[in-house]
Amino acid sequence: MSKQTFSIPNISCGHCVMSIKNELGDLDGVKKVEGDPGAKTVTVEWEAPVTEEKIKATLKEINYPAA
Repeated sequence: MSKQTFSIPNISCGHCVMSIKNELGDLDGVKKVEGDPGAKTVTVEWEAPVTEEKIKATLKEINYPAA
């Protein structure tokens, strides 16, 4: 299992974090998503078949690109 914290400058509130959790949670292989609006970060735990590249692409698609 992989785990990474992504810096997401567009996060401004808990609603942003919930949107990200909902979208990433739909990806096959994502096990856990936690966000911190104060730090503007999202921590994701995942395993195959999802990849870091797919997570970053999804974040970009929903207008929360990783820095």
